[in-house]
Amino acid sequence: MSTLPPCPQCASAYTYEDGAQLVCPECGHEWFADAAAASDDERVIKDANGNLLQDGDTVTVIKDLKVKGSSLVVKVGTKVKNIRLVDGDHDIDCRIDGIGAMKLKSEFVRKA
Repeated sequence: MSTLPPCPQCASAYTYEDGAQLVCPECGHEWFADAAAASDDERVIKDANGNLLQDGDTVTVIKDLKVKGSSLVVKVGTKVKNIRLVDGDHDIDCRIDGIGAMKLKSEFVRKA
């Protein structure tokens, strides 16, 4: 049995090759095998609105966030400049004025 990757849209394991492309019989999605291997290497991080985030971007906090271990709160509308994208649960590493270095989740920010 071949070791073809699952469908990137519906995660079906019943993919098959059709020439240079891979096809999913359940949802009908077609893609190139080379594209599937390349997309696994790079991680895509998006904000709450679905915009692509990159290192150095400026983001705005969309929800009050309590700072763990202190009584400080990062308020809605706080602008965070020059973010760095990192691996992990909290995928944004930044410095917030008045608070200091923090890690944020991308689901609580939007690109400014």
